Amino acid sequence: MKNILVQFDFPDTDVKVYEGIVKDLEKAGLGNIPERLYHVAARQGSGWHVTDVWESEEAFNKFGETMIPLQIKNGGTPAKPVILPVHNIIIPE
Repeated sequence: MKNILVQFDFPDTDVKVYEGIVKDLEKAGLGNIPERLYHVAARQGSGWHVTDVWESEEAFNKFGETMIPLQIKNGGTPAKPVILPVHNIIIPE
């Protein structure tokens, strides 16, 4: 399996939408799963930029089966991800 970097931009998504999705993912048992190695979310203008590192594209796609409906439920609009193969990860000791 090859790690992938997944990036999303969610323009005009407020903090309540993001936090609602996170809470619902936790309730579904997907808040902190081992297949998602890293998750970083940052405000970008009036929306969010999200970057994840996944152990595989298959794991990311399976997660999306639950995440996308929860995103819609919370008032978010699904966005097309940018998916890139990871070349290197450096973790400080």
